[in-house]
This record gives sequence, structure tokens and C-alpha cells, in this order.
Amino acid sequence: MKATVRSVAWYFVAGLQSCHAMAYPSWTDEPGKAAQPRDDSSSTYHANAGVLQYVNPKIGTYGISPNDNGGMIPSVSVPFGMTRWTPQTRENFISQVPYHDADAFIHGFQATHQPAIWMGELGQVVLTPGWAQEVKPLFEQRAMAFRKGDEVSTPYVYEVLLDADTSGEHDWDLTEQAAGEGPVPGGAGSASDDVRNGANGRVRKRDVYEGSYTRNIQVAMSASAHTGYLRVDFNGDEDYSTGEPTQPYMFIQVSRQNWTGRVQIDPKRREISGSNPQRQDYRLGPDRPDSFRGYFVSRFSEPFESYGISIGAHISEGTKSASGELLGAYAKFRANVKRVEVRTAVSFVSVEQARKNLDIESPDGTSFEDTIENTKSAWLEKLGRITIEGVNSTDQEHDPRTIWYTGLFHALQYPSDFSEPASENLNCARTFYSGYTDSVHETNDSYYQSWSIWDTYRAEHSLLTFFAPERVNGMMRTLLQIFDWTGRLPMWANMVETNIMIATNADAVLANAISRGFRSFDLQKAWAAVRKDAYEPPENDTQLLYYDREPDTPYEARAGLTSYMDHGWVDNDGWSESASRTLDYAFNDAACAIVARAVSEVDEANALEKRAKNYATIWDAETQFMRARNKNGSWANDTWGWTEGDKWVYTFDVLHDVDGLAELFTSGRQGMKAKLDEHFDGGHNMHSNEPSHHVPYLYSLIGYPSAAAERIRDIAWDNYNATSAGLSGNEDLGQMSAWYVFSALGFYPVNPAGDEYVVGSPFFEKVTLKLPAGVATGGEVDLTDGGERTLVIKAPGAMAKPYVKGLSIDGRLIDQPILRHAEIVGARLIQFDMSDSPTEWGEEGEL
Repeated sequence: MKATVRSVAWYFVAGLQSCHAMAYPSWTDEPGKAAQPRDDSSSTYHANAGVLQYVNPKIGTYGISPNDNGGMIPSVSVPFGMTRWTPQTRENFISQVPYHDADAFIHGFQATHQPAIWMGELGQVVLTPGWAQEVKPLFEQRAMAFRKGDEVSTPYVYEVLLDADTSGEHDWDLTEQAAGEGPVPGGAGSASDDVRNGANGRVRKRDVYEGSYTRNIQVAMSASAHTGYLRVDFNGDEDYSTGEPTQPYMFIQVSRQNWTGRVQIDPKRREISGSNPQRQDYRLGPDRPDSFRGYFVSRFSEPFESYGISIGAHISEGTKSASGELLGAYAKFRANVKRVEVRTAVSFVSVEQARKNLDIESPDGTSFEDTIENTKSAWLEKLGRITIEGVNSTDQEHDPRTIWYTGLFHALQYPSDFSEPASENLNCARTFYSGYTDSVHETNDSYYQSWSIWDTYRAEHSLLTFFAPERVNGMMRTLLQIFDWTGRLPMWANMVETNIMIATNADAVLANAISRGFRSFDLQKAWAAVRKDAYEPPENDTQLLYYDREPDTPYEARAGLTSYMDHGWVDNDGWSESASRTLDYAFNDAACAIVARAVSEVDEANALEKRAKNYATIWDAETQFMRARNKNGSWANDTWGWTEGDKWVYTFDVLHDVDGLAELFTSGRQGMKAKLDEHFDGGHNMHSNEPSHHVPYLYSLIGYPSAAAERIRDIAWDNYNATSAGLSGNEDLGQMSAWYVFSALGFYPVNPAGDEYVVGSPFFEKVTLKLPAGVATGGEVDLTDGGERTLVIKAPGAMAKPYVKGLSIDGRLIDQPILRHAEIVGARLIQFDMSDSPTEWGEEGEL
């Protein structure tokens, strides 16, 4: 999901540093890979890190505009954690995340729930250490200079050295206030087409500080699912004097402008607690979670010598509670304190639940090192299952192991588990806040949010069936729970439905799980949900355009379904993005048919499979392109009707019937290959956006797997690297990375509703995957064959040989470029025979 082609224009990253406009920032002292541990004091944090040494959380944190920025942050949490903790270099809003790798100042450490760069934040809290005579409550005052060489970013701990004596005010132009909530206030509306260079045209060059800091604040940060842990060391020359008395302190930003926060200071408990109601997507979708708040409790290791409240720049010393906008609170510590540790738990239920989260996940007596080891172990349990051998020898900026492991690290963060513990017993009931009902619920299950389904249905959900099978059924149950509450499956859920993007691709997510053997959810309810998507238009379907980010709309579902059911396409003169909708609805129909067959609704499945051929209704045989049509059947302008793409990429947007698509071309498969060649050679392929992701694999399906191999290798090299600029487009909740993870293994799910994967070109000579229990049994570990399984994928010579000349599974020869999910997870050995020149293997495609 980007904003390029839709109604939101590119919005230039505010305050971009012109001295870092290079494509690939450098590796250590400038934006790029995080530096190695600075000194012996932190080296113990990184013992026994295993393959986590190859994870660079800063990949995807740099970009000249929001659309060529990966939209990632160097966050710390556990897999699928509700809250991620990140250094804050800018205030986030829709089109801007809290960290950009070109920034020169850190303003705090933020608990964030912003799932993607083009979605809004909700329920955040920011902690900032200080060491001065007066507390600095405003964002621009809290800036502390840092050097890239003093940053260490890993999945389990983030470390940085800050200049305690940074003077002046910095980065006001990087605040939400300066941007006026960004290009889409409340998530709604359309923005100017002008590309703006920062707020009010200001450009700030990066200040590079040379030399050592006289006084520094060393921060290390780790986190669990709901709790962040900061260790703050105040270091300075004992004989140095600033000329004024100074004290170490911790400031907490509770709320921003226009949002009324609440805060309470409890010196006896050494706690500061509070909440705020900010939800930046408040204009989007039909749901109105009026009582929503994000809550927190921070507990400190040191007693408070003094404390107070801030509202804006005004400070009230000794005040214990307050409410208001731009609200903050602080605690000062004794002048001789050298270390302060603070544990902050977050909740969407209540302050009391936040305190419970704290006491369960990080009770008094929990050391910082314990937290690091727990988080490290959680990531090693996932990433440590994979061993990669036979890697292309290249520079650090292009190390494919770093790209691959970081990609899996990204993909295993989403969707986020928003359930919260009721007790230390992991098998007990859990609690969560639902924005759909605006109330708190209890469950024996997890509850997932952050559903960017238009993006993630393509490969992210297939990836989860391999690497997190224990969570897949619970995710499907969450989708159906949302259907129970709202009468619709989600499209883009960020606490509530936002109606972002198009189509009912949750149909495909359910079909994906079912096709791979996951059945521990209500299949009849799944059928009822997808059938409603297929046959019931949204409210006011013929009165609303349902354009992107149209505010205050009902559940969008399949906007334009009225015309699609009537004559097979969505009318361009009636609905926005009509051609893309037509193609996506045809695919959605194919997905619904899979769900229908799972519950023995054969006639319904047959009808939906027939309707899944509707993609052909917008084929323009004269131009050999897909094209939007008006109600009367006339062709629309060929630049109209597309969702984040154009006629080129959408001509190939038939995931479920590639043979049928090929038959539309003059000369059939040869004609389709010629069009694919023209697409790639003419520079039309934009891998930075999701509609392109399956396109190179179409070569394999029409009998040209060697051509697929060439395109796939080129895309991987051009669009991924191991620096902060290492993603050519927004990560979009794991989809950009899922493409790379699968492609490097040698196959990709072109039709994610089905169970097949299309062969491409493996990148590594040998990959050993110790797949989790339940991977071959639909997530159920108590069934026969429900244990862990070890799969080895071999491709000798793959580093220099991109073409496949033979393939076998446990010795059984495969002569077509198709692998089934059950074959893969049931196999012990998948063997690729590689060649340095094109071969004839697999030229029959999927026939």
C-alpha cells in the first residue's frame, strides 16, 4: 500500500537532509547498517545472538519520499508484539514514521502502534531522558545529537549514545503540529499534487558532530509484547561543570496537540501513569470507538527527588495529576544518580491492565539483561530455525543473508497480537479492547490487529503458514470475530476498519489457510462471510464513489459490486478504480469458490468459478491491454481505473487463471511473453508496489521459466539491499520482505488463494529449515505428523547459476514449475539442479 497513484499524492519527507540523497547511505557512521557494539559494557547483550547477527532492523528506514521509504523503524519487540519500541527522531503521522535514518537528533523513545507509513498512530507514549537544570518538555527542545557510529540496532536491544549538552531547538518541522497532521488529516481526503520539501519549504542539512561528548547519556532499550525497558546511564567528567546545577530526569510525553491526555504521578510507587485518546485514522471507516484510549504505566528504579507536570511549555513543579493537550510529566533524580532504569507497560484496556502487563511481563526484580535474553530467545526461536549456506560473496551492503533474515524479521511482526494477559498462566483467558464494539472482551485466544490485507494476501500470509503455523488459525478466528461484530470481513483494519485499498481480499486469506490444511476455525462462518462479500454490495453502493480515503463511509467491501454482478465489470463512470476492482473481484470470486468447496457447497463453487472469468470483460483485444469500461460498454481512458498501478501491471493481474489470461493474447503464450518482455524492458515494472510482485513468475507459468529466473534475480538486486535504503518501497506489513524470502528459497505463491507455488530461481546453495510443529497439520501439533519437520533445499552452484535445469522432491522428479504446499512441508529434500545458461526445463508451464 502506497499513496502514489491513489488520491493521496507524494508527500516529501519533512526536513530531508540533502547531503544524504545518495541511493545507498554508507555502512556505519552515516545512515546504513547499525554499528557494532561500542564497548565492553554492552558486549554481553549480544552474546549467543546466532543468526540475529544478520538482522539489520534499520533496513527500510531511509527514503527520499514516503513512497520510496520502507516505512520501517529500528524497533524492539517480540514476534507479533502489540507494541514496538523505537528511537524517535520525528513525530509520526500518516506518511511519516517515528524514525528516519538521515536524522541527526533523537527526541525520545516511543511506544508505537503505527503499523505502516501510510496509516495512523494510536495510543503512543514517548520517554525522553535529560540532564539539565530545567526540564525540556517540547519536542524541539528534547533533541539530543547522536552519531550513527554510536547506534546499535538489533531485534532484541537498541543502543545509542546521546549528547547530554545539545543546545538549541531542533526539528520542529518534523512534528505533527508543523505538518498539520500531514497530507491526510484524520486519514481522509486528497492532498495537493505538489511535492513539498519540508514544512514551509525549509530544508535542514544534517549536522555531523565530530569529537567526543563532554557529558553523554547512554540508552539501551529492550521490550516484550506490552512492556518496554530502558536503561539510561548518565556519564560525564566528575570535574566538569556546566555553570549551573543539573539533575538527571525522565520526561514522558503523554499527549500531543488536539488530544486530551491524563497523567498521574505516584512518588511512593515510583510510577507515572496516564493515557491519551489519539487515533490518527479517526476520519476513516464507519466505526466510532469513542472510548478508545492508550494507557501506560512507567515504573522507575530510583526514587523521585522531585516531579511535576507540563502542559505545552509550562511546567508545574510538584503537581501530581493533570489532563490536557500537549501534556507531559517528569521525575527528577538525585544529582549523583548515574543509572536509571524504567519499565513501561502499555495497554488498550486500562491503566490497571497496563500495570498488570508490567507485573506479569517485567515484575520488580527483572533485570535489563533478563529482558534482552527473553526477547533474543523469542526471535531465535523463529529465525534460528533456518540455516543458510552457499551465499554469494558480495559487500556488506548487499549481503543476501542480511536481506533474507531481516525480511523474515519484518514479516513476523504482523499482524500484531493485541490481546493482553490476565495472569501469568499463558493458557488462561486474555483480555483485549475492540474498537468495533468500543468495549473490552475476554477470550482464550489471541486477538490480531494491523491487517493490511490488499498488500499481505499476496505472500505474507503464505509465509506465516511456514514460519508461524501456530498462529494462523487464531488469525482466521480474529477475521471471523470481526465479521461477527460488523457483518463484514476487514479490508485494512487499524484498530477499526479504515476502508483503505480495494476488494475483499480477506476472502483469499481464508482460502489460503484452508488450502494449506488449516481448519481450526468455523468453516461455515467463513463461507457465510465470503459469500456476503461476493453477493451483497456495500451500503449506498450506487451513491458513493468509494474513492481512496473517502471519509465517513460505510464498510466498503466490494464497492461497485452492483454493476459487477449485473454485467461483469465495475463501471468506470460509477466508481473509482473500476478496472482494478473488476480484476480483483474476479480473483476474490475464485477465492470464495475454494471456501465454498471446503464446506461442500459445490453448486456455489461452480457459480463463483464461472464468475471468476470476469477478468476477460475488460480485455481490450485491439490494444492487448486490460482497460476500464463505462456502464454502456465503451472503453474509458486507458490511464483511468487503476489502484496503485497502470494498464501495464494490471494487464497481468489474473492470479488465479494464467492460462485463461494467456489465451486472450494474440498468439497466446508467445503473445503474452512478448507483452511481458515489453513490460520489463520498457521500464514499466515497479516492484516498489505490490501489484507487480507476482509478474516475473508468470513467465514460468506460460512455459518460460528461464526468463522468470533472469527477471527475479534482477528484481532482487535492484530493489533490495542491506542498508537503511534497502527496500525500494513501503514494507507494507511484511509483503515486500515476503517476496524476497520466498524468492530466495526458489518459489513464490502467485495464486495465494490456492495451494501452489511457482518455481523461480533459488539464491542460496543450501537452506535448512527446521519448520515449527503443526506446519504439516494445519497448525495442530497433537495430530500424527504434527511435530517439527526439517526441510533441506539444495541448489548447488546457485550463486552463479540462475537457471533451473532439474527439480526433485525426495528423489521424485518434477518436470513442471509448480510445487504444492503439502509437497513442500512434507518433504525432507527439495533438490534444484542449476545451470549457468537457459534450459528447457519446465517449458510446459502449468499444463
